Amino acid sequence: MTTFTAAGIPDQAGRTVVVTGGNSGIGRAAARVLAARGARVVLAVRDPAKGRAAAATMTGDVVVRRLDLADLASVRAFAEKSTDPVDVLINNAGVMIPPLGRTADGFELQFGINHLGHFALTNLLLPRIRQRVVTVSSSGHRAGRIDFDDPNWHRRRYRAFPAYAQSKLANLLFTAELHRRLTEVGSPVLATAAHPGLATTNLLEHQRRPLQRLRTAFFKAIGQSDDGGALPTLYAAVADVPGGSYAGPGGLGEIRGAPKLVGRSSAARDEALARRLWTASEELTGVAFPLAPSAAGGGQHLR
Repeated sequence: MTTFTAAGIPDQAGRTVVVTGGNSGIGRAAARVLAARGARVVLAVRDPAKGRAAAATMTGDVVVRRLDLADLASVRAFAEKSTDPVDVLINNAGVMIPPLGRTADGFELQFGINHLGHFALTNLLLPRIRQRVVTVSSSGHRAGRIDFDDPNWHRRRYRAFPAYAQSKLANLLFTAELHRRLTEVGSPVLATAAHPGLATTNLLEHQRRPLQRLRTAFFKAIGQSDDGGALPTLYAAVADVPGGSYAGPGGLGEIRGAPKLVGRSSAARDEALARRLWTASEELTGVAFPLAPSAAGGGQHLR
């Protein structure tokens, strides 16, 4: 079996790839590789100035557009302005174990950005997506559970890591249900997911307590770079993998190493849970799956 590397990625000329959070971390690393291989890359970022600074470090056709996943109005505006076909959407942006915060729509920050923002974006763009939707999850999903009574932590005492784990489990459930729905309507689009292993990205930089700083130092010692952490995302985006698949590092307990297809928790494989989350997400965002089977059975059309 040939080891997957960034250098081995085939020519991407003629493809348009949207990368959320493409101005930093593994998103920037993935965007840089795809642009260098000939893709037209759209950096969908909250801060356009940071996006332009990141784009200046890349070769190829790189466009910067504003997208704030913590504001559904911004998500809708981005989608409305996206009139050209998109070959690959990479749902990469995210936040990790911050203090309690709220999106513009009142969602808990991690659930709102990591899951609901990407849920809305994907469904709004889906009529123009031609090949693949890649959603970045985490091995932290294994600790997650979806609290349907209080998914946005309005009544419970807020705990940052359980909230993060819930959002990352939601990413995998979303991918599974999106794959099921795309298959049902006969769409050629694949829904895949990936996790970076232990990548020492800027998500770790806000830790301030002594124990957290010590943990971050340990993570940096055994983890991998942004470039290494981006490989599973790239694998899920361009490799010959089935819909619904999940990629991660192949070595050291999925912490680092060349990417391969990996397993997921039993909760992440729960089809009923995935459908329930999808329904709840539609209700929270006001955005629904836009495709339906064609009358002639020859593919999908807009609802």
